[in-house]
Amino acid sequence: MIENRQFRLSKFDVIGAGSIAGVIEQWVGREALRWYIAQITDEEIVVEATFYDGEVSEPAEGIESRGCFPGRSAVVSIVPTGVGCNLGGYAGDAAPATNLLAATADYLITNPNAVNASNFISMDENVLYTEGLCIDLLMKGAVDLHVPYANRVGLIVEKSCPENLDVVFNVVNTVRAVHGVDLSDVVITEEPVGSHCVENESGAFVGTVDRPQVIFDACERLIRNGVNAIAITTNIQDLPPENYVKHFDGEYPNPLGGVEAVISHMIVNRFKVPAAHAPMMNCKDLDLSHPIVDARGAGEMSSVSGLACTLIGLRRAPQVSPERAFRCADIVNVRNVLALVTPAGCLGGVPAIYAHKHGIPIVAVAENETILGVSADRIGIGNAIEVRSYAEAAGVLLALKRGISLESIRRPLPTHRHRFGDSARAERPYRVQFA
Repeated sequence: MIENRQFRLSKFDVIGAGSIAGVIEQWVGREALRWYIAQITDEEIVVEATFYDGEVSEPAEGIESRGCFPGRSAVVSIVPTGVGCNLGGYAGDAAPATNLLAATADYLITNPNAVNASNFISMDENVLYTEGLCIDLLMKGAVDLHVPYANRVGLIVEKSCPENLDVVFNVVNTVRAVHGVDLSDVVITEEPVGSHCVENESGAFVGTVDRPQVIFDACERLIRNGVNAIAITTNIQDLPPENYVKHFDGEYPNPLGGVEAVISHMIVNRFKVPAAHAPMMNCKDLDLSHPIVDARGAGEMSSVSGLACTLIGLRRAPQVSPERAFRCADIVNVRNVLALVTPAGCLGGVPAIYAHKHGIPIVAVAENETILGVSADRIGIGNAIEVRSYAEAAGVLLALKRGISLESIRRPLPTHRHRFGDSARAERPYRVQFA
């Protein structure tokens, strides 16, 4: 059973604590599948969490036991799902910004929805297509990302009508023929999965699944057959049509992302393989205000299925368990992370909370507005660098990589001066003051 719950914590207990992450996990519990700070008032911090009554496992080792892999720089860029990101909250519309950031480091680690756009996907070779729970565990220091030469991808297809299955298998064969994806096995479930959209009190979208065991049984079959990355496609139910229309008008969060994250989190948590979810059939029966939708959602509207991008993305998605069979090209861990880039109002998720804990710079992008308002000043994060745009964020990342002080490229530049004249220098200690 999947349950979405809300916790209200005293702001002063959390903000004044030595570890924000530690206090929240004390209240929420380590068995939560995912959690994030949804709202901060003058007196309270509101945390929304998703629970699954199965076991939630996490490796015990932390950042202290992680080796250092010199010569590799990694940037983590988060585009949260279901919170109405102005840039990236639609259909792969964060891809140009993602590829720009990728030019500043050896690796750019991002979650699938940043680049997924149904039939379309755009990501440079050094972009690591990484499921959200894997990013959470990376930023906690609990896992390494093992970059493969290629994955052996398996696909779970929810029981559906022959017409839908025709679409799915045409997509499967296209990505094999055109993109060279090693898609070695497909399982069609014998029962419906039953995935549903759910809107939290904050307005963010999450979801539930009626029959998670159907997913797990299919995963076990795929893994027995040698698969080490899993795509799953289902028909999501309870889509609010009036709000979905607003989404295509550019006014509302994509309601699909929350339940997709829940499904992929469950697979990664249980089987420790990269995973991603896609809608089997994109919704077409909508009373749209205009047949040409907002440009950011056009990839979804112009594609019959949401599946292709997921299969292409999983081709080289990083592994988190070295026990799986794959050929490893490189290894990245939290010590390689140069900075975290995230919308300025989304600093309440696990990646930002743990970046703060580990002293990793957080580049907060102001123009990527969301329905959340968890900013650096409200949550008390002191290592955030606020920028206006992703173009400015790229400049900050280059400065961090080159070891250039951000103060030195901004104006006014404070001047260092000693405190006393030459005659007093010999008698008094040398001191420096800022002009």
